Amino acid sequence: MITTKNKLDVSTINDEQLMVSITNGNNRAFDELYKRYEKKMFYFFYRKLNNNQEKAEDFLHDLFMKLIEKPEYFNTSKSFSPWFYSVAHNMVKNEYKKMEVRKIMDSESDTLRIVASDKSPMISAEDQLFKKRLYEELGKLNADSSTAFLMKYHEGYSIEEIAQTLGIKEGTVKSKLFYAKQLLSEKLDMFNPKN
Repeated sequence: MITTKNKLDVSTINDEQLMVSITNGNNRAFDELYKRYEKKMFYFFYRKLNNNQEKAEDFLHDLFMKLIEKPEYFNTSKSFSPWFYSVAHNMVKNEYKKMEVRKIMDSESDTLRIVASDKSPMISAEDQLFKKRLYEELGKLNADSSTAFLMKYHEGYSIEEIAQTLGIKEGTVKSKLFYAKQLLSEKLDMFNPKN
């Protein structure tokens, strides 16, 4: 029986508090966490798994099942989001190992955000070509570098959060991002407008 005390407005509490509630069996807390992360995590899996929608949906399901089955794995003194991404990242790495595939995807990050709909067809075609080439080059990076790039430039995570997620030092994250940006700059130089 749900009491008034259990009718906590889950939309107003942070992710870490939701995890505490989930550990205590609060289904509404799980629903709220799912609502907050479903699209982000689907997008993460979709991009990491070669734009395979079916596989991304399966991985999303498995990720949230881990929360249901073992919510106590989360250390509530840590930030939830980087931890959750690290679980997802490890799932993908395990999949790569299982498939013996190191070339991870054609499209890693949607750093180019085409917001304006009034672009000329020529500019839109150039944007699409740029995105295609960007995805191809990102697909050549190792798993940690591509995840760091995605988290930094698509999701807006800090260096510290990325380091926590990947289980590496902040300096290593900075190095991976620097290398990735340098490589992409060289490979995509043809798209750089000349002054």
